[in-house]
Amino acid sequence: MKMAEIVGRCLSSVEFVHDYIQFRFDGPCLTAITSPVLSTENGRVTDGDPGYRDGLCSEIGIKVASVWVAHDELRIEFASSSAISVSLRDKDYLGPEAINYLASDGMITVA
Repeated sequence: MKMAEIVGRCLSSVEFVHDYIQFRFDGPCLTAITSPVLSTENGRVTDGDPGYRDGLCSEIGIKVASVWVAHDELRIEFASSSAISVSLRDKDYLGPEAINYLASDGMITVA
């Protein structure tokens, strides 16, 4: 997956759509169909928790420090020490895919 290209880029927007969330990184775009979890120094928040949307939006303007994809999770860590993770486990899928990623060269990756 070409997601390493977002390391060093800032999160430029978070868009809440009916049943998914899009994260834009000055070009590349991650669409999370499975709800992401936000981890901060204060703990973890998930969709429906108080402060979830504000927490995700608070990362706008923060640089991505690292990205890794394992067989069961995508994790984006920010310079703020916060992280967004999306489960890639089959049991957590809400549809046929958990994420799709639109790279800066137009290549789309689905997981």
